Amino acid sequence: MTASHRPDGSGDDAAHLRELLPDAPEWDLTPARRLHHRDVLLREIDRERTAAPTPATPAPRRRWLRPVLLLPATAMALAGALTLTLPGTEQEPGAEAEATGARHAAANGVVLTLDRIAAASIAVDVEPVRDDQFVYVRSLVRSNEGTFDGTVKLGAPHRREIWVSQDSAPITRIGVIRESGKGVPLSGQRIPVETAAPDGSAGQGVPAGIDRPTYQWLAGLPTDTDALRALLYDRTRPLDDESKDQAVFRKIGDLLNETVMPPANAAALYRTVATIPGVRVTPDATDAAGRHGIGITREETGTATRDEWIFDRNSFTLLGSRSYLTHTTGTRPSTLYNSTAVLETGVVDRDDRVPTEE
Repeated sequence: MTASHRPDGSGDDAAHLRELLPDAPEWDLTPARRLHHRDVLLREIDRERTAAPTPATPAPRRRWLRPVLLLPATAMALAGALTLTLPGTEQEPGAEAEATGARHAAANGVVLTLDRIAAASIAVDVEPVRDDQFVYVRSLVRSNEGTFDGTVKLGAPHRREIWVSQDSAPITRIGVIRESGKGVPLSGQRIPVETAAPDGSAGQGVPAGIDRPTYQWLAGLPTDTDALRALLYDRTRPLDDESKDQAVFRKIGDLLNETVMPPANAAALYRTVATIPGVRVTPDATDAAGRHGIGITREETGTATRDEWIFDRNSFTLLGSRSYLTHTTGTRPSTLYNSTAVLETGVVDRDDRVPTEE
């Protein structure tokens, strides 16, 4: 029996990142230069919105997945400074050097933020989870109810509960899910989550591993950042049109999602995220429950998506995630298509109980 955990968070405004992370280094850009880059960025966004689409450019393929807490804006919010280098944009003397300095400041902000998230996660007291137990997660979810390649239509928020088996042996029934709310198919009913062997054959089951992470499997991962990074890049399979960097970002989100993480391994995963190119900090992000926090985000050109994980800005616990479609022909920039909020996480002995009943 393990006590459940309920995250919380609040806050507002990208300009307050330095207040959220008070020990962050001074940013290289002056206020005047930051405003200059911001104005250039906004003008470019307006230009793109009114420009005619280029027929020869194929639209990136969409992926409709449950978010990566996971793993997901035309204008990228950087840690304390907006930077942009646009084709055909005249730069004032020294602007290129200033932009480079701003990128370094943004990278430092990502590393600093993820270091603090890692430090907070390693300080959490987690009781090891046995193979015969289940991880229970209760969430609030808003998901896309539109057509596969059509207009995004977010459904109403609904409750999602899942019980995930921690059995390390090959199994076919890996958990139970129950979703409740207006318009939810089979609302309130407990539905088994089943899988098959990697070759698709029934009855063989799947052991614990990167595609079915259990507490014991996660505890066996390297805690050295370089070793963990090499393992994840080796074992992660990209989706269609997805880069390897995005695939690993998404996979780490999957590993963090609906699991109870051994503290040292959680810290190692967050520090590994800081090594992935293209990861940024969003100083203000909101989960499905309306709670504000700090976002860790990455945009993927190949799939025209952006995944964002949201953390409480005081405790640095994971609050939830958001997924966006980015600017392509026929869509608005940064169209939200999935949002979650983690409300409770715990461990139970049976897949028909919740932590308060243990």
